[in-house]
Amino acid sequence: MLLKCKANITGFIVIVLIFLFGQPSHAQAALFMEEPYGFFGTLNPTGHIAIYFGRICAETPVKLRRCQPGELGSVIARYQGIRDYDWVAIPLIPYLYSVEDPSDVPDKVDRKQVRRLRNRYREANLQSLGDDLPSGNFAHGGWTQLVGTAYERRIYAFRFDTTPAQYDALIARMNAGPNRSHFNLLFNNCADLSRMVLNSYFPRTFSRSIFPDAGVTTPKQMAYKLVRYASKHPETHLTVFDIRQVPGYRRQSHSNKSIAESLTTTGYAIPIVLLNPYLAGGLFVDFLVRGRFHPIPRNPPVLRPDNLFALTATTGVEQNPVSAGEQAPSAAVGGSAEMQSSEPANSGLTEIKALHE
Repeated sequence: MLLKCKANITGFIVIVLIFLFGQPSHAQAALFMEEPYGFFGTLNPTGHIAIYFGRICAETPVKLRRCQPGELGSVIARYQGIRDYDWVAIPLIPYLYSVEDPSDVPDKVDRKQVRRLRNRYREANLQSLGDDLPSGNFAHGGWTQLVGTAYERRIYAFRFDTTPAQYDALIARMNAGPNRSHFNLLFNNCADLSRMVLNSYFPRTFSRSIFPDAGVTTPKQMAYKLVRYASKHPETHLTVFDIRQVPGYRRQSHSNKSIAESLTTTGYAIPIVLLNPYLAGGLFVDFLVRGRFHPIPRNPPVLRPDNLFALTATTGVEQNPVSAGEQAPSAAVGGSAEMQSSEPANSGLTEIKALHE
């Protein structure tokens, strides 16, 4: 009986060791390119950007740690007006929907409901940031931009492979840094933080671009450079997902634009033409030649609150990149949906490479 008991214990230990050390070494992260919305989004249609890490969690909103089993990771982004912090980390589900359980996400919301969900989450989880945080206004952001992002805008997630060693290095770097805000819309914005983080994963890949962004780092430029890098390095396993805006709170957000695209396709073009037609002509040519890049493939899979597995799971788990999410409907007026495509989720990457390299 004793020998049998020892054999059972030995077998159990072997199973545990296989589970702990025999798992896939790859983890995952995703660049969130978030569409602009509202009046400010019309004035500045570049949008917002953040990075999701599947194995980095928030011990506090300003301190990181490795995730425990069952945790879905966190989203890290740079903001303005959060007690002079340079970056803040929020768990994935609250970042998107202001709740902790995906089953609590409503199908449609109104302003009162969004306000209630955000206040409830803040009272339970964000008190360490202080009781006097402003909620934000037209000119300056506030704590409301930290949670419930999917009520404001549509998000495209560019998912790529990482390693545990890269996670540990980033955690150590972010926790050791001063985390003091020096936010500047032109030269130290949300995309600049993403540029710094992505360069730690893919050195010397993400830099400022004079054309078509006039030296300003933009979300669309970062997404395009990630797509271009992945087209040359298939081991990154880049896949693009569509996280839809929850209807009811705001009008539908609109697409991200580069600086040249913003200046030539909006009302800014009129005063530029009047003041300096040569500059306007140069911007227009730059837009035609380099500013119309499209980092989003056709018909990326749509992720819903109850179906984020394709985003959060490691690539070691077998999955169909199309069936992982509901196929995106057509962008045609009227909302009519196309038939679900049999192409893989990143099928547009080859096309993007051919058009823009």
